[in-house]
Amino acid sequence: MATPHHSRRGSMAYYPRVRAKKIGAGIRSWPEIEGKSKIQAFAGYKVGMTHVQVTDYRKTSVTAGKTVMVPVTVVEVPPINVIAIRYYEEGDNGLQVFAEKRAEHIEKEVFKRIPEIKKKEPKNIEIKDVADVRLLVNTNPKLVTGIPNKIPEIFEVRISGSTISDRIKLAEEKLGKELHFGDFNVEGSFVDVISVTKGKGFQGVVKRFGVKLLPRSNRKHRRMIGTLGPWHPDWVRNTVPQAGQVGLHQRTIHNIRVMKFGTKDQADEINVKGGFLNYGLVRNDYILLYGSISGPSKRLIKLRDPARQAVANAEKVEITYISRESKQGD
Repeated sequence: MATPHHSRRGSMAYYPRVRAKKIGAGIRSWPEIEGKSKIQAFAGYKVGMTHVQVTDYRKTSVTAGKTVMVPVTVVEVPPINVIAIRYYEEGDNGLQVFAEKRAEHIEKEVFKRIPEIKKKEPKNIEIKDVADVRLLVNTNPKLVTGIPNKIPEIFEVRISGSTISDRIKLAEEKLGKELHFGDFNVEGSFVDVISVTKGKGFQGVVKRFGVKLLPRSNRKHRRMIGTLGPWHPDWVRNTVPQAGQVGLHQRTIHNIRVMKFGTKDQADEINVKGGFLNYGLVRNDYILLYGSISGPSKRLIKLRDPARQAVANAEKVEITYISRESKQGD
């Protein structure tokens, strides 16, 4: 008989399974877009989940045009501030910052993250030397009552589309001003959600990789692996499932649809009775994302233009009902 075989437990694509370097996930790559210049990312805070009643907009679905219930994740997206422009040039090791222009007024909380330096205008910048333009922005957690930490996070937002001169012009227009979610995307469009998952600490091999329990008659233990590997090579290879860190990993979820975008004046439309569990009430702009996303409530979420979008954006998502029932349980 043929030797029975099954695929390995736990994908090697997620190695190494270590804790993220920081809670605020970093955006490691940027897709190229065509058309008018625009910012390519935004940030928000995960609130919780609820469900909505919508008309199925998927043309190839068996329930196309019918009313269906779908789960959604609420993300609070207060405005972010542009504090600097960074100009990149091609270097020996890739893109390198060769000039930075800071805004005239920067809130004092920002300098808890970066050192306060004298305002210095960059040297003469020639468009032919600029390979990429990015905005340095900071979040506004002080506007969010559900977030205990009021020190803002700082990250880069790339400007893409059109020509370099148009990108530079857009960056200079936005310097020192607020950016809203409407400057980034609209309802019915897709985004990539980048965040750090919920941490679960040091766990055993069964929880970490999903290996089978050993037979009951196996010595003293059941929640262990049957072997660490062959005699030769005479070392333990990194493919062997072992105990270690579970969760608190940075993950990217591709092609999440924005079901609804609402302003702070419309927050009462989605606030549930008694507030969201472990968060409270939404008091700023918000979005509803289809399905679930990584991370616990209060986690900083990065939103980016989709890197591999395969389906066209929906022209309109007709939401007829949003559940506002309490999530506190009985």
